[in-house]
Parts: sequence; structure tokens; C-alpha cells
Amino acid sequence: MATTIARALRDGVLEPATRAVIYSAQRRLYRYLTRRVADDAVFLNYGYEQDPPMGLPLDAADEPERYPIQLYHATATQAGGLVGQRVLEVGCGHGGGASYLTRALAPASYVAMDVNAAGIEFCRRRHQVPGLDFVHGDAEDLPFPAESFDAVINVESSHCYPHFDRFLAEVSRVLRPGGTFLYTDLRQRLVCAQWEADLNSAPGLHVVLSRNIDAEVLRGMTLNSERMQASMENVAPRFLRRWVRDMLPVHGSAIYRNIRSGRDSYWMYCLAKADESPR
Repeated sequence: MATTIARALRDGVLEPATRAVIYSAQRRLYRYLTRRVADDAVFLNYGYEQDPPMGLPLDAADEPERYPIQLYHATATQAGGLVGQRVLEVGCGHGGGASYLTRALAPASYVAMDVNAAGIEFCRRRHQVPGLDFVHGDAEDLPFPAESFDAVINVESSHCYPHFDRFLAEVSRVLRPGGTFLYTDLRQRLVCAQWEADLNSAPGLHVVLSRNIDAEVLRGMTLNSERMQASMENVAPRFLRRWVRDMLPVHGSAIYRNIRSGRDSYWMYCLAKADESPR
């Protein structure tokens, strides 16, 4: 069921009303998972590693999460970094990326938002970092004034949204002129052209950088397999665990096979909002 939901949303082949129903079911699923996982399950993304290795310096406490952290770091530093910026992350999951970026990249403030209220409760309990706030909200109706942020970050979350165009419009609305949208996600290859078209037609935004990261994600997924399996070991009843393991972002799983075969494609983007200041 979980895989069917995620795949249908990611593939973008459903009517908006149907996608909204599935999205509602997925939200309930995420609440369930949040209550089942241990407090050390703070990352849900697939992971990232370059060749040669990225070699990102990490504190000892962060080292076990190297590969999910590297996906966040690579995404967030596309435009040079976050020092002194007001940052919004949409779809923060269990907050591991928000915690790392706040501590490592020195933004002026970092607001991490998610539609999963149980996940936000988890984040507030788990991550006590100065300058980091967690907010419950919807990606298609961001609860912030216009031009509130210098950067918006979205990691491996947008494939869940029923109306991707509404999300992009909201990103544009809350970004200040000259602000950046730092973004990474995947889609089924047959809808990648529409995905690209949606990004290129986003109101007030233009694509500055884009690159395919299939190889880096597969490498990170492989290296993070043991950690991911340990984190998710008890999320399902025992009789479902073999099925759940095949749905995890680990080496040899259905997710891994779909990217390796070319069925799915993973991309990283940096978009900028037009600077309206006088010349």
C-alpha cells in the first residue's frame, strides 16, 4: 500500500482530486511511521555520495548519518551557502537535515515545516538547536507572509504534493527578490519532461542550475543500507517486514532497482526569484 501510494504520487499520472485522496492516506501513513520509529531515525532520504567521495567534515555525532546529510549539504550549497540567510525548509520529515544545516551552515534563522503534525512533535522533542524552529503546515498553502525568506529548501518531498504548481507558486510568494529555491527530488522518467516544464514555468522563478544525480543517490543508498535497515527494523509487524525491506531506499530494493534501470530519475535544482531592486 505504501509503495503504491508513493509511486502513484511520484509518477504524476493521476487527476488532482485522486492525488489529494492518496495524499491524505499518505499523511496518515507518515503519522503511523513517526510513532513507530526510534528517536535516532531523523533522516528519511535516500542518501548521496560522489566519486571520489565527498569527504564532508562531520562531527562524530553526525557521522552515522553521513549519506543523508550529504544530500542535504549538496542541495543547500548550490548557490554558495546559507550564512546569514532566513531559511525555510518545506517537508522537513524528522528534522535531521534541518538540524544539520542550522548547525553547519550558520543561517540567521531556519524554519522547518511539515504536514505531519506527529513528525513536528517528534522534531521539537528531538532537535534542540538555537535558531531552529519547527512549524506544522501545508506545502501548497505556506503559513508565512510574502517575501519572508532568502532561501527555500525542499528535499525528496515534492513528489507527494497533489498540486505541484501550487507549491511552486507558494515558494515564489514567500521568497524575497533574489532569493533561491534549493531543491532535489525524483520522478518516473516518462513524466520528467512535464516536471521540467513545470519548473521552467514557475511564476517568478527561473532555473539556474540542474543536474541528474542518479549515480550519487545509488551510491549513497548502497553505503547507507545498513543504517537505514536498522532504523526502520521495527516499523512494521513482523509478518510484513520482508515486504517493507524491499520498499526501503537500500541496495537491491525496488527503489534502488527503479533508479538503476532508468525507470526513475533523480535530479537536483537551484532556482532563483527575479531581483526586482532598481538598477
